[in-house]
Amino acid sequence: MIAGVTLWNFYFQMFERAIQSEQVIEFLKHLLRYIHGDMLLIWDRLPAHRSLLTQQFIRDQKGRLTMEYLPAYAPELNPVEYIWAHCKHHELPNVCAKNLWDLGEGARRSLKRMRRRPRLITAFWKQASLFDLIPLYYTGFNKDQRTNNFTDWVRIV
Repeated sequence: MIAGVTLWNFYFQMFERAIQSEQVIEFLKHLLRYIHGDMLLIWDRLPAHRSLLTQQFIRDQKGRLTMEYLPAYAPELNPVEYIWAHCKHHELPNVCAKNLWDLGEGARRSLKRMRRRPRLITAFWKQASLFDLIPLYYTGFNKDQRTNNFTDWVRIV
């Protein structure tokens, strides 16, 4: 599973296999289609994020995507980790799926329900301690095309 978080919403996509460069690029293409304007990608150091294929895709977007990395071994700074934790501990703890497909569908429904709760998503940012840093960094982000639309911010894991 892969996710991207804006300040008020999150996007996710489920894959049957481990996340590699191809899946990251597929997800980025979806984000580019649905989120207009420039995006800042705040990534952990997953090898698929650092791969040459992913880096080339980002360069091919001609400045629409900018990336920053979280410090190594810092899941507490990652708001997506709080999405997974909330889903696991509050949305799915008593689900007794008959098979992997049922579990995936239960997770998909739970994540869609969570998307309708912007206060919950904002709480994940606050819990990650990045909430106060983003507006400060945003003032210097792409100074030529600065906007006040904070949905341009995406955190992907």
